[in-house]
Amino acid sequence: MISQNSIQQILSRIDIVDIVGSFVKLKKRGANYLGLCPFHNEKSPSFTVSPGKEIYKCFGCGASGNSISFIMEHEKYSYVEALRWLAQRYQIELEETEVSPEVKQYQLMADSLFIINNYAREYFTDTLFNKEEGQNIGLSYFEERGFTEETIKKFQLGYSLNTFDAFAKSALEKGYNLEYLQKTGLVTIRNDQPADNYRGRVIFPIHNQSGKILGFGARILGAKSDRAPKYINSPENEIYVKSRVLYGTYFARHAIDKQNECLLVEGYTDVISLHQAGVENVVASSGTSLTQDQLRLIKKYTNNLTILYDGDSAGVKAALRGLDMAIEEGLNVKLVLLPDKEDPDSYVQKIGAAAFREFIQEHKQDFVLFKLQLSMQEAGSDSTKKSQLVNEIAETISKIDKAEDFTRQQDYIRQCSQLLHIDEQGLIQLVNKFIRDRLVKREQAHARNQPAPGDDALSEEAIAAMEAAETGISVESLLNGHERQEKELVKILLRFGDKPFSEEDNSTVADYVFHLPYDFEALAESELVKRILREYKALYDTGNLQDKRWFLYHEDQALSKQIANILEDKEADLSINWKDRFEIDTVYGDNAYLRDTISTTNYLILRKIKKLIHENQEEAKKATEMDQIIACLEMQKHLNALEKELTNGMGTVIFK
Repeated sequence: MISQNSIQQILSRIDIVDIVGSFVKLKKRGANYLGLCPFHNEKSPSFTVSPGKEIYKCFGCGASGNSISFIMEHEKYSYVEALRWLAQRYQIELEETEVSPEVKQYQLMADSLFIINNYAREYFTDTLFNKEEGQNIGLSYFEERGFTEETIKKFQLGYSLNTFDAFAKSALEKGYNLEYLQKTGLVTIRNDQPADNYRGRVIFPIHNQSGKILGFGARILGAKSDRAPKYINSPENEIYVKSRVLYGTYFARHAIDKQNECLLVEGYTDVISLHQAGVENVVASSGTSLTQDQLRLIKKYTNNLTILYDGDSAGVKAALRGLDMAIEEGLNVKLVLLPDKEDPDSYVQKIGAAAFREFIQEHKQDFVLFKLQLSMQEAGSDSTKKSQLVNEIAETISKIDKAEDFTRQQDYIRQCSQLLHIDEQGLIQLVNKFIRDRLVKREQAHARNQPAPGDDALSEEAIAAMEAAETGISVESLLNGHERQEKELVKILLRFGDKPFSEEDNSTVADYVFHLPYDFEALAESELVKRILREYKALYDTGNLQDKRWFLYHEDQALSKQIANILEDKEADLSINWKDRFEIDTVYGDNAYLRDTISTTNYLILRKIKKLIHENQEEAKKATEMDQIIACLEMQKHLNALEKELTNGMGTVIFK
């Protein structure tokens, strides 16, 4: 773990204009900077960087955040990876907190494997371009496939000499550990001697999301024996787990982001050919069935997945295997079947990039409907198979469980009921049955304090969508109308918490807020605001009060993003609708932070009092006993006095 001291050093050095400017061409406009958004395609710049607030905001696609979240989003790094990137940029030596010997050993092993793989990549590339055998065999093969030198260098392709131990000797002479060389799969032991594992093969390095080499794919050339596989892949080890990797992700990540679509193919050469043709939002599963980890990797970049597969029966079945998992991950899945005996590599070279893109757009099929139609053909008139099919489709549709996908789920129900010639309401009930079954499994698993086997818990959004559909209540109607004002208190604390409030007792704004006889965490209705106030108060209580940077660069990126949005809100939002609701005039801006603090806290207290007044009035209406009525009248008098004191007596809320 990176120490807090190192994190603070990084935060103190961060320059958001410098960081974003490394990836986006920025022009100064007033106090801010403007450029083309790197997260979506646009011709007119709407991407603003504010050095004063240390945040960026795109008014086109809504992307926003801080320096760290920009690196995480743009480079698809984890929080720790982003910190390491920044530390390297600003030449800050990172301090690591004490970790267990096991973790330390794992980190050392991973670093060693990355170093060896990088050396091997350089060795194989050098062999391809500078050795006679590499040029005559390896380079000739890539050129026959239609790959240009620029493409070959971009993907760092290589060649391994067809000798017993050329690479092994070179690596051992450089001092690399034999055990680690074996672990990477680059070297094996034959006749008690270290030997090259990939000899006589062209090499495809496999990169992680930051460009480091995880492993290799090696394809045999020329005549091969029946025992020699066409491809050899690196064995799984500390850094390479095949089910978590998609070939080409490093090269495709920006294109997937911008086009908001990921094309999925099977092989290395499919990816490379499409990239060379200008179709760059493409990755490969390397011939394996899709895994949940791979689907989650895709979802980091986009919700839209289009699978390109051969049109033969094997290709279709391979495509269908990952359907339900993709649906569960909330992906919008389309399928494009290529003409018979064609793969993406051959077809794009045959018809060209423009025609290939056009073919994809014209031949996209909805995955769920395609599966249904294919299954209907197989079922024919067999009533048993058709009943099984109805259950399978209902179960698939039930896995579309996000609130934002509720309309899509209903569209599938309507279309599938029409294709199957069954009652739509009956299909709705069957889908809901599968949803209820999953809920029951979840509750049983919670009771046992264990995850449900093979099943993720339904999201709160999905449950909310189901309840909204049954009751007719929209999700939006449940949103807290006062949340904006609650966020204003957060903004004031983050921006002015350490500012002086009173010269008489040297108190700060935070002192004023937390010494009022009201618990603002309890008064808040927004869970986000509650959480921020709780964490801020905990820091305040320990005397370790942090400014906005601590929260703006919070390790929890969801929280950090919300903080950026709060700080981005215009000051004029401070007390929206106050004049209409409470006949209160207000003053805004940094220069009026004292009055803003009082106004905001008074507003939240007033809101609570108004609520209590309403509840007391309702209770009075229901009261039948005289003592109950008197108690309500006394309470009403007390609440009215509090309300009057806040709005008239203090002289700090009303400015006339």
